[in-house]
Amino acid sequence: MSTATFSADWLQMREPFDAAARSAAAMELQLEKRLASLRSSPTRPLRVIDLACGTGANLRWLAPRLGGAQQWLVVDHDADLLHCWPERLAAVEGAHTGSDAGLHEPLSFAGPGFEIGIVRQPMDLMAGLETLPWHAADLVTASALLDLVGTAWLHRLVAASAASGVALLMSLNVDGRHGWTPEDPADATVDRLFAEHQRQDKGLGLALGSQAVAVLRRALEAAGYRVFTASSDWWVDGGAGPQAQAMQGALIEGMAQAAQEQSRASATTVGAWRRRRLALAPQGQLRVGHIDLLALPG
Repeated sequence: MSTATFSADWLQMREPFDAAARSAAAMELQLEKRLASLRSSPTRPLRVIDLACGTGANLRWLAPRLGGAQQWLVVDHDADLLHCWPERLAAVEGAHTGSDAGLHEPLSFAGPGFEIGIVRQPMDLMAGLETLPWHAADLVTASALLDLVGTAWLHRLVAASAASGVALLMSLNVDGRHGWTPEDPADATVDRLFAEHQRQDKGLGLALGSQAVAVLRRALEAAGYRVFTASSDWWVDGGAGPQAQAMQGALIEGMAQAAQEQSRASATTVGAWRRRRLALAPQGQLRVGHIDLLALPG
């Protein structure tokens, strides 16, 4: 078993594509309207827990939409990513941050219409999920997490959520769809091997991959939640410029590596696919399927 680790550079590269995808999903979910119902008092800060928070992209996207006073507890197993938070928050245009006195000291972050206090906490979510302050939270959220977790862990998440009556917002969960333009004869082979690789144990049980949203939805509805979903697909058009070309290149490299690790016998096929795809990246297009899920207590 290994714990999935993502570099700060990769998280920074994907952030604008995440933001565009989430903005489209938010409209379909009526996200701001539905999340506004969580604020029980105009004088009490909205309390949010962010699971596997990385360098803070989830907070940077969501906090302005929640608005008002907020308190966030952000947890990740990788302390190096937590150390990146002050720098990443300071780079947000129009916002301001307090000084960073170290990982275990609170951060502040504010912008037009919102003000946040942030506590960062290193945590192994396999061992520590139930130790979080569930009953103090209004919302528990995560981005790009569900496809890395197993069935047992998801049921633990639902049990803890239902016991405290907290809302859940789980964003950017892969659903297994990859739409390439132009198509390549080896696309289906690489997609299949990549999906098999995704279902390995990433540190939170045997990963569900693209099946995670369906499993979570059934468990939440059985626990009495109202569940809403919307597509939050990445659109990566190499013709849009260097940023999109770099993103597409990173995805091609990552998929090829995973596919070759999954099947050494397919190394030649996958290697040739990689070369063709990289050559096409400046004008190629890729759609990566994701789903956002919002669950509100019944």
